[in-house]
Amino acid sequence: MSEEIKLNILKDILGSHHNESGGQTVFFCPKCNPRHHKRKLSINIEKGFFKCWVCDWSGRDLYPIVKRYGKHSQKVTWRDLTSKVEISDFKDKLFGIDETEEEKAKLELPKGFVSLTRKDLPHNAIYPINYLHDRGLSKQDILKWKIGYCSEGEFGSRIIIPSFDLDGDLSYFIARTYGDDWRRYMNPKASKDIIFNHLYLDFEQDLTIVEGVFDAIKAGDNSVPLLGSTLTENSKLFKEIVQNKTNVYLALDKDAHKKALKILRLLVSYDINVKFVDLQSFSDVGDMSKQEFQMRKDHAVQLDGSNFLMNKIINI
Repeated sequence: MSEEIKLNILKDILGSHHNESGGQTVFFCPKCNPRHHKRKLSINIEKGFFKCWVCDWSGRDLYPIVKRYGKHSQKVTWRDLTSKVEISDFKDKLFGIDETEEEKAKLELPKGFVSLTRKDLPHNAIYPINYLHDRGLSKQDILKWKIGYCSEGEFGSRIIIPSFDLDGDLSYFIARTYGDDWRRYMNPKASKDIIFNHLYLDFEQDLTIVEGVFDAIKAGDNSVPLLGSTLTENSKLFKEIVQNKTNVYLALDKDAHKKALKILRLLVSYDINVKFVDLQSFSDVGDMSKQEFQMRKDHAVQLDGSNFLMNKIINI
């Protein structure tokens, strides 16, 4: 019965399909489509694996499909079905769903938020726009990151950069002053254990890990900020990296070498390929132009956990 429910969920998510022999159901691949117009994503519900015969996207667990492309209610139903299965190995223990997991809290943008992507901006929008321009951000950056601001209220005179989860819901936001407030950043009342802008990340491609959100903007596509935290085995970002065997570029601030070393050791212990981006004379990625960062990234050093390379990071 549970397999039938799972298949119906996948049909709702992926749409048009046909059945083949051997228990295979074939769909259009959401990663290839519309680039490829034939059904090439083969799914076996009974065995729990999938494979696209065009882009080679595959896995031995069907939940990543639901997680990436499904609605929140579909994810909850899927987790309810799979949580009844006995956890039997280390991977399940690492990535298993906690049956006591609570419904995610509803987070809203601060009162008075004005999107800088609007055409009819108020006159006072010139101040946050000038601030962003001085930091080297373009109109395209503002549009891509859906940046806005608040001119008054609790988050008055602050740039607001929102984060969206896989459901497209707001998961966090950065509030950075563009005025003279001694507090550069103000945090919303929400957990920092999120994957910033998870909706726009592809963990099957190289991922760049940086310190803050302005660093991530300069680092380009598929970059994620730690938001001042570190990476631990229990963090959502770490679990996503390990689950997808994501190749990582590590580009932390120069004064965060101890944090970088700790993260390096952790990732290497899970056989994750890591490259270290040497910022050289720059204190952080946010101080660099996109072109300068790309040059450093192109010369990133492969790290394998050896003492020599770890000492190199420590001494930077």
